[in-house]
Amino acid sequence: MAIIVNVDVMLAKRKMSVTELTEKVGITMANISILKNGKAKAIRFSTLEAICEALDCQPGDILEYKKGEDTQG
Repeated sequence: MAIIVNVDVMLAKRKMSVTELTEKVGITMANISILKNGKAKAIRFSTLEAICEALDCQPGDILEYKKGEDTQG
């Protein structure tokens, strides 16, 4: 998959823990982990919106396209 999820980058920039993000967004730690590790096959717009609201960022700060890269093992 050539879509990279930069949740960990935004967490570091905002000095926020994964636990704090899960509480603000209302999704499980496991689901945040799936996003961070590039294992997610999809993300709901409502989840993306909640992450952006919690991290005070834009969807483009979270999602990145890299041509020709395959992050699946």
